[in-house]
Amino acid sequence: MGALPLISILCALAAALLFACASVAQQSAASAVPEDGALISTLIRTPRWWAGLVGDGGGYVMQALALAMGSVLVVQPLIVASLLFALPLSAKFSGIRITRSAWSLAILLAAALAVFLVVGDPTEGNENAPWSTWTLPLALTVAVATVATLAGLSKLDSNWRALLLGSAAGIFYGVAVAFTKYVTDLFGHGLGGVLTAWQTWALIASGILGVYLQQRAFQVGPLSASLPALTIGEPIAAIFLGMTVLGERLRVDGAALALVTVSVIVMIAAAVGLSRSQARDTAGVTGPSPVPS
Repeated sequence: MGALPLISILCALAAALLFACASVAQQSAASAVPEDGALISTLIRTPRWWAGLVGDGGGYVMQALALAMGSVLVVQPLIVASLLFALPLSAKFSGIRITRSAWSLAILLAAALAVFLVVGDPTEGNENAPWSTWTLPLALTVAVATVATLAGLSKLDSNWRALLLGSAAGIFYGVAVAFTKYVTDLFGHGLGGVLTAWQTWALIASGILGVYLQQRAFQVGPLSASLPALTIGEPIAAIFLGMTVLGERLRVDGAALALVTVSVIVMIAAAVGLSRSQARDTAGVTGPSPVPS
C-alpha cells in the first residue's frame, strides 16, 4: 500500500473519531436541557456543545483531506465507523451498558451502509436542474421529513422520538448535500451569483433544519436511538434527489441492484432494532418504557 492511500485511511478514521466525539458531546449537552426549556439558546451558552461543533469541523477537514488523497469508495465506508466509535463513548458517559445485541445491530447497520455506498456508487449528474424538476421530488422528501418530525414531537416513547427526529435531521442533511455541489461551483462566478441563487437559500434552510432536528433528537433520547437513523437518512435522501432530479444513476443491475435493495432494508431494520434494544436497556435502568416493545 502506498503512502497516500495509507494516509487517506488514517485521515478517514480520524474524521470518524472526531464525528463520534462531536455527536457524544452535543448529545450530552442537549439531553441536559428540559424539553420545555429553550433548547438552542441554552446550547449556545454551553461550552460542551461548542466543543462538539469544533469536533464536527475537524471531522469535515479530515474527511476532505482523506478524499483528496484516496478513493471515495474507501473513505466513505470508513466514515461510517463514527457510529461504532460513538456508541462506546456514549455508554461511558451515560452509564448505560451497550449489550451484545446492540453491538451486533450497530455493526450490521454500518456494514449495510458501507455496502450501499460502495456498491451503489452513483454516477455524477447535472447539478443545474431547473426549479420545475426539483418541485415534486423535493416536496416528497420534505413531506417525509415533516411527518417524521411531527411524529417525533408527539407523545411516543422517547427512543422512537429520537429515532424519528434523527431520521428527519438526516433527510434534511441529505437535501443539503444535493444542493452543495451546485452552490460551491457558484463561488467561481462571484459572490453575487451565490447570494441570488435559490439553491443557496435552500441549502442554508435545509442545513439549519437538520442541525435543529439533530439537537432535538439528542435532547429527547439516547445517542444509540438517534445517530443510526441520522446516519442512514442522509445518504438515502441525497441519492433519492440525485436520481430523481440530477440525473444520477446507481451503477448497478441484476445481483448488485438486489444487494443494494437488501442493504437499504437491513439499514432500516437495524436502526429500528437498535433503538428498541436501547429502549429495553434503558428500561432496565430507569424503569419501564411507556410503550411496549
